[in-house]
Amino acid sequence: MAKSNFRPLHDRVAVRRVESESKTAGGIIIPDTAKEKPQEGEITAIGSGARDEAGKLVPLDVKAGDRVLFGKWSGTEVTLNGEDLLIMKESDIMGIIG
Repeated sequence: MAKSNFRPLHDRVAVRRVESESKTAGGIIIPDTAKEKPQEGEITAIGSGARDEAGKLVPLDVKAGDRVLFGKWSGTEVTLNGEDLLIMKESDIMGIIG
């Protein structure tokens, strides 16, 4: 993976979706047209953090490389250097996977 020169601002993160299974547990193959976009991804870049009421920088709880779950309609889809990414606020992330 080529190192991107993109860094989100403030409390935003860049997320690359991870591909979902194309087969069900019973062995039925799901066509691309019937698949939902995965709601799981890997963080590729993070911003410096948000500011609290006093102006103090509050760092993010996530870091690059974390696998996360996010809401179905979270983020804005962008293409950077040929790679499809989502840019979202840290608050759109529901949790870190394992």
